[in-house]
Amino acid sequence: MSDEAIMTGKHFMNGDEACAEGALAAGCRFFAGYPITPQSEIAERMSKRMPEVGGRFIQMEDELSSIAAVLGGSWGGSRAMTATSGPGFSLMMENIGLGMMTETPCVIANIQRGSPSTGLPTAVGQGDMMQAQWGSHGDYGVIAYAPTSPQEMFDFTVKAFNKAEQYMMPVFVMADEKIGHMRERVEIDESKVEIYPRRKPEVDPDEFKPYEPDDDLVPRMASAGEGYRVHVTGLTHNQQGYPQLDVETQQEKVGRLVDKVDKNKDDIVELDTIGIEDAEVLIVSYGMAFRTAMGAYKQAREKGIKAGIVRLVTVWPFPEDEIKEFSKQVKGIVVPEINLGQMVREVERASAGNTEVKLVPHPGGGLHEPEQILESLEALL
Repeated sequence: MSDEAIMTGKHFMNGDEACAEGALAAGCRFFAGYPITPQSEIAERMSKRMPEVGGRFIQMEDELSSIAAVLGGSWGGSRAMTATSGPGFSLMMENIGLGMMTETPCVIANIQRGSPSTGLPTAVGQGDMMQAQWGSHGDYGVIAYAPTSPQEMFDFTVKAFNKAEQYMMPVFVMADEKIGHMRERVEIDESKVEIYPRRKPEVDPDEFKPYEPDDDLVPRMASAGEGYRVHVTGLTHNQQGYPQLDVETQQEKVGRLVDKVDKNKDDIVELDTIGIEDAEVLIVSYGMAFRTAMGAYKQAREKGIKAGIVRLVTVWPFPEDEIKEFSKQVKGIVVPEINLGQMVREVERASAGNTEVKLVPHPGGGLHEPEQILESLEALL
């Protein structure tokens, strides 16, 4: 095992291991977590690698304390991360909301499994997609990535850390068991790993307001021990950080938590397209379902069906403007998901009645057959 933070070269590793290496490459030096399948390989990798790069790994007593420790680690000056699966994600939700309210940069990787409850601990699912946006109470913006390969587990984890620092907030990597456990080649090139620096105050400590935003609606962060006075609370607070429980402060604070994501969508939203130039029907997919959708797309093209694919890189914020435009040019949209219907609702909303939207559901534990998706494409035509 290398003692280098960035293991430049070609490796054969699973998605969980690639996620851990992406975190280290992005500068993560604090990991707190609790064992839960199918993410345990992330924690195992971190437990070995963190001491080698001068970081800290802590196994906490549960997921509630894990996310709390991560928030503290971030305020202590470290790039911090945790990883979990559905049941643990549910337990983290209250403190994820605290992280959103206190604008604490960190990364949470959720390697999804069949659910609800303890469900299928070692089998695939995509049932937590809506929870990423709506799981904690209240209003706030969300950034979430959906990788489709071990390579993207590395790349998107780096992206997640950079966006966490750029927009001062928790950011999600919403993978699934198949992506977490499959082994493929992962190429790491140190020269291509860019790290977004933490936003530090540039004023005298007596003049610093920890929640005073820059022009992009994002504040700066002073870490513990740097000489700045900072009050951190989950209560509605003013720019100084102290509780101020009135309508005007709530509007300014919570409105900005939403706006700093919504008004920066052009910088955040990413998607990939295949064959959409002449597409008559469209597949919108993400995660492991995208890999199955590729099989259906190829079969459709072989049969003369003009199919196209839109692959969601960021699932949140949802690319509603892009989907709306695509919906105007096709006869229908198929959405395969390893759940019984979640992101399809966003596709329907964005399509605004321009075309028919058809879900291809799967409750988890396994994958669609490409033929299931193909049949739905044919039905739309």
